[in-house]
Amino acid sequence: MSELTGRVALVTGAARNIGRSIAIELAAAGAVIIVNTRTSAAQADAVVAEIVAAGGRALAIIADVTDAGAVKAMVANAVSEFGRLDILVNNAAIRGEAHFDDLSLADWHTTLGVVLDGAFLCAQAALPHLRAARSGTIVNIGGLTAYTGASHRVHVVTAKAGLDGLTRALAHDLAADGITVNCVAPGMIDTIRTGDVPRHRSERVTPLARRGRPDDVAGAVRWLVGPAARFVTGQTIHVNGGTYMG
Repeated sequence: MSELTGRVALVTGAARNIGRSIAIELAAAGAVIIVNTRTSAAQADAVVAEIVAAGGRALAIIADVTDAGAVKAMVANAVSEFGRLDILVNNAAIRGEAHFDDLSLADWHTTLGVVLDGAFLCAQAALPHLRAARSGTIVNIGGLTAYTGASHRVHVVTAKAGLDGLTRALAHDLAADGITVNCVAPGMIDTIRTGDVPRHRSERVTPLARRGRPDDVAGAVRWLVGPAARFVTGQTIHVNGGTYMG
């Protein structure tokens, strides 16, 4: 399968977990991959090495998605290197926990900044190139708790819910340019985390009686950015084993 051959994809937060799986899956479909990370340079280089070892092409770029200048430079670098940009996957996020009483304004702004400002800045910087592609596509990676809520995650739930709204608004604004914009909302996915297991994860079981894998999410993204989904826009695809049925 090589349905994305000739296309270039930028995946933010792609050094590990779901972002890593998305990068590898899109590379397996033939896309050239920009592996973005803010700080995990060694892990991003490992993703690039894995893609190259499998016969693909990839480039790691260190950039903070909340920094407008860094985002513009990242996109310019990608286009200079590969000549185009067809796919943007806004995956970068932080998912801390704090009771609302203890949640600082700084943590609130930091979380919304990475999730929402990052998606906004990346979409704006990528837009001229997505327009030029005439079949450009954006996929935002949301989250289960945006629809179910969760304790100790006011900042995360709010950010992910905002991403859902951004998806629908951009789908309207960019439709005339042939750009599709969709959201994939993972839930109950086994990922490598630091610290304790989030409360909402320990309280839920999936009807499918297993946790999801990062490649379950990556498969949904691959379909949305591919030729089979060109008539799909403004939608949220839930990948959560049936935990939430929207």
